[in-house]
Amino acid sequence: MAGMLRTEQRKKILEGLADGKSLRSICRAQAMPAISTVMEWCANEPEWAEQYARARAAGDDAMAEDIQDIADTDGLEPNDKRVRIDARKWLLAKRQPKKYGEKVENVHTGPDGGAIPHTVRHEVIDPKNAG
Repeated sequence: MAGMLRTEQRKKILEGLADGKSLRSICRAQAMPAISTVMEWCANEPEWAEQYARARAAGDDAMAEDIQDIADTDGLEPNDKRVRIDARKWLLAKRQPKKYGEKVENVHTGPDGGAIPHTVRHEVIDPKNAG
């Protein structure tokens, strides 16, 4: 019976994360494990850690879609929209900076990503003719 409860808990955690809910809010529900227990599962069970990471990434995508829904929602005050959207944008940029961050990085490389080729030219000046 305990194993079945644990399986159901894990299923609810993964579903909640994939839906964009926080782990804290998921674990607050009745009969759910503490956050520390979930983190222990992640640390000690690689398969669970992978499932957790995939669910978290799906939840980040769901949160990104929430931004559009919030922006399109009638009845919300503009300042309420801004605060809700900014909070989600900040969190997404911290969790997945490459995907949702605003940092633009220019990298200069040569052919096939290698070094930029350059040539150094030394010119010898004859002191007799200089001048």
